[in-house]
Amino acid sequence: MTDLFERPAVQGEQQPARSSRSEQRARRAAKKRRQRRRRRALVVLLVSLLVVGGAGYLLLDNASDLFGFDNPLEAKDFEGPGTDPVDVVIEPGSTGRDMGAVLTEAGVVASSAAFAKAFEENPNAGKIQPGTHTLLLGMSAKDAVARLVANDSRVETKITIPEGYTVKQILERSSSVTGIPVADFEAAMADTAATGLPAEANGNYEGWLYPTTYVLEPGDVNATGIIQGMVSQTTSELADLGVPPERFQEVLTMASIVEWEGKNAEQRGMVARVIYNRIEDGMPLGMDAIDVYGLGKPADQITTEEFQNPDLPYASRVHQGLPPTPIGSPSRESVEAVMNAPEGPWLWYVTVNLDTGETKFTDTYAEFEQFKQEYRQWLAENGG
Repeated sequence: MTDLFERPAVQGEQQPARSSRSEQRARRAAKKRRQRRRRRALVVLLVSLLVVGGAGYLLLDNASDLFGFDNPLEAKDFEGPGTDPVDVVIEPGSTGRDMGAVLTEAGVVASSAAFAKAFEENPNAGKIQPGTHTLLLGMSAKDAVARLVANDSRVETKITIPEGYTVKQILERSSSVTGIPVADFEAAMADTAATGLPAEANGNYEGWLYPTTYVLEPGDVNATGIIQGMVSQTTSELADLGVPPERFQEVLTMASIVEWEGKNAEQRGMVARVIYNRIEDGMPLGMDAIDVYGLGKPADQITTEEFQNPDLPYASRVHQGLPPTPIGSPSRESVEAVMNAPEGPWLWYVTVNLDTGETKFTDTYAEFEQFKQEYRQWLAENGG
C-alpha cells in the first residue's frame, strides 16, 4: 500500500520546464502588483501616524488652553520690546515657570514655556526679588527676565528711620516719603488696637517706632499699616533680645537715653550702668538728653531755671527715676547695652573732647568736677 505522505519515486532524469513568454509577463505583472501593495501600505502607515500625531498635538494644544499650561511643542514668544506698562506681583518662592504663568496671564510674555526657557538660560535669574514689578505688555521672554534680574522694575516705597528719631520726626519723614499727611498718621495712631501698641505705653508711641529701613509694597502704603509695622518691629526686637514683656517700656526708656548719651558700644554700656546706679541710689539722672527732649531745644539754650524747674516733667536734675516716656527710638545696640550693662560704680561722666567723643566716667563728685574743667578747657582751646 502506498503511503499517502511518501513522495513518488523519480522516474528517470527530469528536465526543467521552460517558461513561455505569457508566463513571464504574468510573473512581472504579479511582482508589480506586490510592489504597489507595499507602497500603499507604507503610505497608509505614514498617513495614520500623521493623523494620530496631529490629533495628539491638537489635543495637547487645546488642553493647554483649557487648563492653563503651555504646549511644550510650541513655546510662543513676543518679539518685544513691549508697549504699555503693567504691574505684576512675584510671590516669594516662585519658580521660573510660576513667574512665567503670572507674566503670561498679565500679557507681559507670550507663554510661560518661553519665560521658563529664558529663566533657565539667564545665570542671574535666581536673584529675582519677590514683590510688585512694573513691566511692559508684549515683552520678549528674554527681556522680561533681564528686567526682573536688574530689579529696577520693582515697585516699592522705602522709609528709613534713623536711630534716636522722635515720633514727630518719624511722622514727618514717613509723610515726606509716602505723601500721606501727618494728620492721617496721627489719626491712625489713635486706634492703638489696630496699630498693636502695647498697653504699657499708655497710648504714647515714643520709643515704640523702630528705627530701620522699611520696604513697602504698593498695598502696604497706608498710615495704619506703616505704624503697625514699626510697632511690631520694636516688640519683635525686644523679644529677640530677651527683654521680658513687663520691662518693655522701662528698657525702651533707658535705651533711648543711652542712644543719645553714649557715643560707642563701650560708652553705651557704661551710661546704662550709670542710669542703674543713680536710680538705685535715689539720685536724679541729670542727663542733658532728657531735658533737651522735654524742652525741644539744645542744651546750651536751656537756662538754669529750666534745668531746675520741678514743674517740667523732663527736668532730669530735679526728678528721680526715669522720665515719663522714652525720648526717642533706640537702636538695637542701645537696648543690648541696657540688658548687658557692665558692672561698675560710676555715677557721673563727662565728654571732655567733642571731636573725638572721649568720655570719662567716675564714681566721685570731685573727679566729676575735674572732668568738667577739662571740658571747659577744650571749649576754650577750640573756639567754644
